[in-house]
Amino acid sequence: MAVKLTILGSGSGGNCAYIETAEARILLDAGFSPRQIRQRLASIGRTPENLTAILVTHEHSDHIQGLPGIAQKLNIPVYCNRATKDEFERILETHFDCRLFDTGASFEIADVQVDTFTIPHDAQDPVGFLLRTTDGNIGFVTDLGHMTKLVIERTRAANVLVLESNHDVKMLKECPHRSWPLKQRILGRHGHLSNEAAAEAVAQMMSADLRHLYLAHLSRECNRPELAHYVMAEQLHHIGATYVQLRLAAQDVPCSTLEL
Repeated sequence: MAVKLTILGSGSGGNCAYIETAEARILLDAGFSPRQIRQRLASIGRTPENLTAILVTHEHSDHIQGLPGIAQKLNIPVYCNRATKDEFERILETHFDCRLFDTGASFEIADVQVDTFTIPHDAQDPVGFLLRTTDGNIGFVTDLGHMTKLVIERTRAANVLVLESNHDVKMLKECPHRSWPLKQRILGRHGHLSNEAAAEAVAQMMSADLRHLYLAHLSRECNRPELAHYVMAEQLHHIGATYVQLRLAAQDVPCSTLEL
């Protein structure tokens, strides 16, 4: 059975991805309502009841809002570090069956090895993941203010990479709907990657093993899909990596399922 990846949705309104292997059914983040998660899984013929685990990157609402109605209601274990657990349990005012890991550690969920690493974002202890499967490695780096050597090192083994390309700097600065403090937060070293910063990051982390690149967490107000795609496509051409299949993750609808 091929390993399958479906980005169920990604953006400031919610983030959630589904990974399926021969032995595991994993949700990575649960940033939509339980109803939305159920509907999006149903669109690919899956149900929350069959989930093996939920991985959580950090405690912001667009990554955890579905936990009570999915993880707690269906008794699905949540894998996270202690600081993230303490914070989302405080926010959601309830407790979960959490399987704690130390950031930087690796562990197994059935036939998937999960590598964790710290990322620079304004949360308690945010992490990125590299999921090692029998058919390839899937990296998730969706909320970070700048690229670090550690993130580059940990994601270089990815065959599939889900990477934030949040905003266009000019559009963000000129956006009338964002306060200046919020703009500063987004532009800061613990905020979000711009299209250009994401392109520069890919140039640093590129390896011959990378075959699929998803641009994720695009801002609705401060970015355009065609702009994010253009900036990254230009970079891939510049570094001679046009063999990499470039996709954009959408907020409102799941991406087509990728079979590794």
